[in-house]
Amino acid sequence: MKIWTSEHTFDHPWETVVTAAWRKYPNPHNPAVIGMDVVDRKVDPKGILRSHRLISTAWGLPTWATKLVGMDKVAYASEHSEVDPQNKRFTLRARNVLEYTPHPEDSSKTQLRQEAVVNVYGIPLCSKMESIMTESISKNAGKGRQAMEWVIGKIKVEAQELSTEAMKLSEELSTEARKHFDSVSTEAKKHWDSVLPHVKHTGTTSNSTL
Repeated sequence: MKIWTSEHTFDHPWETVVTAAWRKYPNPHNPAVIGMDVVDRKVDPKGILRSHRLISTAWGLPTWATKLVGMDKVAYASEHSEVDPQNKRFTLRARNVLEYTPHPEDSSKTQLRQEAVVNVYGIPLCSKMESIMTESISKNAGKGRQAMEWVIGKIKVEAQELSTEAMKLSEELSTEARKHFDSVSTEAKKHWDSVLPHVKHTGTTSNSTL
């Protein structure tokens, strides 16, 4: 049995990282993940979002290794996750455990802790297979962190585009409002200019009569 652990700090707030984690797949850094299906999702009485997803992955192990272990080319993992917005804790459990929490010393950053237990038995070269699988997990974890940064970048671009569109729309509405106001002012001035001589003429006539 081999135990693999890792810790990484994202230079982004917890809310941003959690959003990216939900939108992590598909991405160009983890092509091994070929499918993600939601089996169940609900919010419990404590306000914790609990989800169960089925992940389809192509492990990328050597052909001899898959034949030795008896694995198919496509493997399936059952992922259970909990999002606790009150305590800012996001935990995922599949073949390994991932936990996202705000950095204890800098709330603008997010800390990721990962742990996996690899246990191969009943076949020759158990230790060798455990080492291969642990190395694979480690490599995929590195790709996973790159994928998270990629998704976060994508989210930021989308947010910037929305902000730009909102600003553009606001400017267009402001321009239209000014045009409408100018148009109304012009019409009012024309109307007043056309009425004013008659008012003056009426006033003159009244004075003459007096």
